[in-house]
Amino acid sequence: MDKVDVLIAGAGPTGLVLALWLAHQGIKVAIVDKAAEPGTTSRAMAVQARTLELYRQLGLADETVAAGKRNDAINLWVRGKRKAHLPLRSAGARLTPYPFILVYPQDRHEQLLIRHLELAGVRVQRPVELVAFDDRDDYVLARLRDPDGSERECEARFLAGCDGARSVVRNQLGAGFAGGTYEHVFYVADVDARGPAADGEVHLSLETADFVILLPYTDSGRARLVGTIRERSPEQRAHGPASWTFDDVAHRALTSLGIEVDTVHWFSAYRVHHRITNHYRSGQVFLVGDAAHVHSPAGGQGMNTGIGDAVNLAWKLAAVVRREAPDSLLDSYESERIAFARKLVDTTDRMFTFITAEGNLADFVRIHIAPLFATVAYGIDAVRELLFRIISQITISYHDSPLSVGGTGAIKAGDRLPWVRTDDGADNHAPLERIDWQVQAYGTAGDALRTWCDLHGMPLREYAWSAGYEEAGFMRNAHYLLRPDGHVALCDPSAGPDAIVRYFRDRAYRRFA
Repeated sequence: MDKVDVLIAGAGPTGLVLALWLAHQGIKVAIVDKAAEPGTTSRAMAVQARTLELYRQLGLADETVAAGKRNDAINLWVRGKRKAHLPLRSAGARLTPYPFILVYPQDRHEQLLIRHLELAGVRVQRPVELVAFDDRDDYVLARLRDPDGSERECEARFLAGCDGARSVVRNQLGAGFAGGTYEHVFYVADVDARGPAADGEVHLSLETADFVILLPYTDSGRARLVGTIRERSPEQRAHGPASWTFDDVAHRALTSLGIEVDTVHWFSAYRVHHRITNHYRSGQVFLVGDAAHVHSPAGGQGMNTGIGDAVNLAWKLAAVVRREAPDSLLDSYESERIAFARKLVDTTDRMFTFITAEGNLADFVRIHIAPLFATVAYGIDAVRELLFRIISQITISYHDSPLSVGGTGAIKAGDRLPWVRTDDGADNHAPLERIDWQVQAYGTAGDALRTWCDLHGMPLREYAWSAGYEEAGFMRNAHYLLRPDGHVALCDPSAGPDAIVRYFRDRAYRRFA
């Protein structure tokens, strides 16, 4: 019988990132997928800044950026004319080293993750299906079906269901998946396009209820179209989206976007749900990514949210497997991630409803009000930065988490560590590449804090005070305890280690007792 620390069902981006983070922390992991080969087509295209920051901790960010297409602006089109141009670089330049949206097709993205996972000594087992499992309180006994049809057992300390919206893991748990299905059918098309909008930037048509967005991933017109199709005939409804082709797309929306499609290399139509499970954890079993939540692709948040789930869970699993922390640490995974997922499902649902609403009033708002509002609002620095924070996911915080204590300056525990470039050209996110707890002090750390950190093997970084840190919200001579995922766990304005000692003692975190 195979024995591993963590068994992962599903080798999409979520499962692959979970496996990578665990492997980098020395955890024995197995990952299985019932598909014989990785996907050759993709729906997810956008890689947001927060995902790239998490990839940087694995040493993957530079390679990922080089492999994808950086998009520095979003354009809004109405009636064949560009009505708004929203640059991203100026909005995010002070906030992150990645002030752009990276367009990177999911199939290529998965290949990169698989390659690095193999370098870490883990190979995806294909086609291997998770048939059933039994949670036995202190371990999970899983039954796997191999390619020849034979079955075998695998014993794992924990099981992670990263197996998508039709999750076998979620279904066996009997977990709820409340929500609904959008009336519209989404399509994804890989095309060669030409026209004013085929200029290497992101473009969105707001004119009609037939939403369409163009995501370029080359400078030569190769792009991904994501849009909606309305069922227009009984025949379409009878045969369903699987039988539809690019000819069923309302080309008025494409014309409004300012493009002509020369070649369609790939096309897929599908229905989208907006659903969220009621629990992310049941005993030793966890739901991650689309197995826990699905929503409209509007905003390019789905895959990035699943990756965020994976990272949040990975460091906690590692700490419990290594017996550094109690099992109760894992309860914070659900409390931290489910709140964001609920907000995201609600936000994307409202956004998509606005984009696709029918009627004269809805058309008037899309044609006249939305582009004007976007241009005016984006001209205000604070609004521009706020919108970038939301889209990029760098605004995700865990203020209400049991792992978050205190606040100093403008920073609250639970925030992602604000990014600041140092005078020597480095930045304060660089130390996060060591996936572990650490302390950062802005100004001067006290001698007692230095002594405690040295005694307990806690990395301590001191940054000479500057205006940049003050602008980012740090307090002079305060120190910040950082979690392995780069979120602030504790803010302490004092010069000593007492608050850190209490923090780990109160959570029975044995490693730093």
